Amino acid sequence: MAILVTGGAGYIGSHTCVELLEAGYEIVVVDNLSNSKEEAVHRVMKLAGRNFPFYITDLTDKEGLRGIFRDNGIEAVIHFAGLKAVGESVQLPLKYYYQNMTSTTVLCEVMEEFGVHRLIFSSSATVYGVPDAVPISEEAAVRAINPYGRTKAMIEQVLQDLANANPAWSIAILRYFNPVGAHASGLIGEDPGGLPNNLLPYIAQVAVGRLKEVAVFGGDYDTPDGTGVRDYIHVVDLAQGHLKALEKISADSGLHIYNLGTGRGFSVLEMIQAFQHVSGVPIPYCITDRREGDIGTCYANSAKANRELGWEAARDIVEMCRDAWRWQSANPQGYVRVMAEGGFISREEAAISGQGSALAGSL
Repeated sequence: MAILVTGGAGYIGSHTCVELLEAGYEIVVVDNLSNSKEEAVHRVMKLAGRNFPFYITDLTDKEGLRGIFRDNGIEAVIHFAGLKAVGESVQLPLKYYYQNMTSTTVLCEVMEEFGVHRLIFSSSATVYGVPDAVPISEEAAVRAINPYGRTKAMIEQVLQDLANANPAWSIAILRYFNPVGAHASGLIGEDPGGLPNNLLPYIAQVAVGRLKEVAVFGGDYDTPDGTGVRDYIHVVDLAQGHLKALEKISADSGLHIYNLGTGRGFSVLEMIQAFQHVSGVPIPYCITDRREGDIGTCYANSAKANRELGWEAARDIVEMCRDAWRWQSANPQGYVRVMAEGGFISREEAAISGQGSALAGSL
């Protein structure tokens, strides 16, 4: 029996795969590689010292997904796969509504077919939109202000309706705040395609000389220094939250919603200063106009996750920046595979050995 990790080659997905493997779980990874790299999967295998089935397919490919369930004895799903850039979602809303909604619907249909009813969904604090107050608890109003956030909110409603219709379902919705950092090994980290949409990889790419300066979107928010304030959480802390949620849905049915954050906000300029301190590299920046779809202040109340899951973020801003810098300085161009290394298997080798298949993606 295995845990299916959709989007397992992505940033949060790859780190969660490492934690699952180290905890003794069997995993199967599916990813269409639309905004991730296959090399991340190889490095997860290296870190864990174990191989696992890896499929390249899109979740909208129902027949391909059925084959994955049929061949692997899936017992639960952690669902990361989806488009995730706020700015892009404003420009390309139909792309986001189609991909995020359709892929999740198809996934749930196939889960139903195979009698798999345990699901962890990767949601986002963007579902809250502009909050009435901070820190934000799970009881706060859901009123997303951009298409990306709306797709997350809509999927949450679909999952609530699904749980209401069939009490066999056990679902955990995890609302992330701002994942940053990297695995302490420096082997895996955040490697965005094209220009980074998130702050810390942008800062890191400036530090290694790939970008000229950090564009700070908005310097006139109602915050101490005028720049946006966010709750930054170390990606390994976030990944470990999924293991706690997996324990929860294995024990209790129904739908459960949890914020995963630190409960403290840092401004853009504070993050730049912290990264400069850790790296010893000056980070030039310029303040530009606000970005459509952004808000001024957002940070979490994660007391419910602490109380019900026994989870709490442990890593501070220094560790977040230090691990992000270790990853970026060791991998200035991101994931680049120079040669095959012992212990890795390609997706072609997995197909030959019966451990996986290379399925053509539709996106």
